[in-house]
Amino acid sequence: MDTSRARGGKVVVSRCAVSEVEQHIPAGEPGRQGQAPIVTGVVFDQFAGLVCAVLQVPAAVITLVETDQQVFAGAVGLPEPWQTRRHTPLTHSFCQLVTAAGEPLVVSDARRDPRVADSLAITDLQVIGYAGMPVRDTGGQVLGVLAAIDSSPHEWTAPELQMLAQIAAVCSDSLQQQLATHSAQTGQAVAEIRKQAADEVAQRSRLLLEASVALAETSTVADVVDKVRSLVTGTLNPAYVGVSLLNTGGRIELRSGEALPAGIAERWHDYASDRLTPTALATTTGMPVLLPDLATVSALTPDAALTFAEMGWQSAASSPLPGASGPIGALTFVWQQPYTLDAAEQAVLAALAGYVAQALVRARYLSSREQVAMMLQQALLTDLPDTRPLEVAARYKPAVQTEQVGGDWYDVVRLDAELALVIGDVTGHDMHAATQMGQLRSMLRSLIADRHEPPSALLRRLDAATLLFGDRIPATAVLAYLQPTPEGDYLLKWANAGHPSPILVHPDGTVEPLTGHDPLLGALRFAPRTSHTRVLPPESTLLLYTDGLVETRTEDIDIRKQHLRQVLSQLHQAPLPQLLDQVIDRVAGKQHEDDVAVLAVRIPPR
Repeated sequence: MDTSRARGGKVVVSRCAVSEVEQHIPAGEPGRQGQAPIVTGVVFDQFAGLVCAVLQVPAAVITLVETDQQVFAGAVGLPEPWQTRRHTPLTHSFCQLVTAAGEPLVVSDARRDPRVADSLAITDLQVIGYAGMPVRDTGGQVLGVLAAIDSSPHEWTAPELQMLAQIAAVCSDSLQQQLATHSAQTGQAVAEIRKQAADEVAQRSRLLLEASVALAETSTVADVVDKVRSLVTGTLNPAYVGVSLLNTGGRIELRSGEALPAGIAERWHDYASDRLTPTALATTTGMPVLLPDLATVSALTPDAALTFAEMGWQSAASSPLPGASGPIGALTFVWQQPYTLDAAEQAVLAALAGYVAQALVRARYLSSREQVAMMLQQALLTDLPDTRPLEVAARYKPAVQTEQVGGDWYDVVRLDAELALVIGDVTGHDMHAATQMGQLRSMLRSLIADRHEPPSALLRRLDAATLLFGDRIPATAVLAYLQPTPEGDYLLKWANAGHPSPILVHPDGTVEPLTGHDPLLGALRFAPRTSHTRVLPPESTLLLYTDGLVETRTEDIDIRKQHLRQVLSQLHQAPLPQLLDQVIDRVAGKQHEDDVAVLAVRIPPR
């Protein structure tokens, strides 16, 4: 099964040798007189699902064509009642044409194709784009049809048709296995060689099904390489699994070099795509490259011959990784002995390449999205200003398993002798939360710069502004001002909109929460806001933090707050950067579930 792409698929086991099929379907059993076919099972539905997933089509079937009907051994995506009935009259069958001719049938728009324009499959089964491949036995006899179906016009590409043909080759193994099993049930002897073939079919089917699940769970290129390597151990059992990608400059980048000696990995880390290697050849031609022995390696890919000699390799097979605009790289297997892949193994390699390509595209997308998110977060969290003689430090840590960006923020604004401090938290930890946070942060910065008012008044104005613009953003925040007193201390004025209480750490290590809360922002139209004041003694430390530091889904919040206070007491003399790093590591931990922002200010000595 090739790894090319295709939209809309339907797998059909055609009429093919009706006599051959009828040998295995006794009269009166299912598969006769409008009943569901005896040759059916989960495996055929899985093949149909594979076609839909890899070719990106809405439906796929495996069809057996009888004298008066077609029955579906496997089907995914058919409209009802046909998906449940599993059979149709021949008035609804394109597959009969594949069976009769013994050749593929490719239809871009059935409504305009005279071969099928009068078929009721167009209206009843929504078959507009159709590509059907004969499923043959080892002697070349047609057993059925594997078809991909699109409900819209579809211009089938050569890589798509190649992939469908390769999937049909593997499907043939399973169909023959089913026929052999049914023969045994009706008293016919099953040769040992057929049993061995059936075992191999089952092993290949398990490999592909495991690959579809395992690769769907990957999120990085390294994950993909590791999964492929573990999947093929014990089946194709190569000595080396290579994954290489075509970069934006048109060069080949080796992404599995950690499994090679350092010198060889460096040699092929980044090289021109016109080099004659298995990977480059598969990537540039879009076709599988099969090298069953060293003589073929030297003839077709001479640039790789030295590496094969150094590694003791003797054969290889490379399959292109399909992308929307052509191959994005190649999946390569290498063996330490001559190895010739049969048609079914070639199909397995191609199918694996299709899964790998999808996983790599997803990994690239996630990596790109993460980088953009991190850049956005850094842009929103500006550098701290010069705050001397006050010492200020801050940290932001995104939640694990997220887009590396969220709704937590901190801010420090220098206002002549005063220092404005902000800590806030918009609900969520994704790009949407970051966008809303950016709006709140900008509005509050403007208010701080424009209005010399108590913190409670500015939070009221912030609430009113969000309502005026029609964008009620639920968030918590603390706005505080620090100003020096004639006595050499610092006066803290703050207002708290539903946020965790700031913590004052005294010079002797005593820890004191600064209580007093008002409703969160965006909750009430005219929420009451109160300013609080407190003198901060010399060499004390003020900590502002978001709830991601202390909240989890499994532990009591009060216990975690107590733990935070204990850690702060132990670290009260530590330099601020070290104090914040230790607080995050020891309280939030490495796998914190929410974003964490912390802001600390240390009062200078007199």
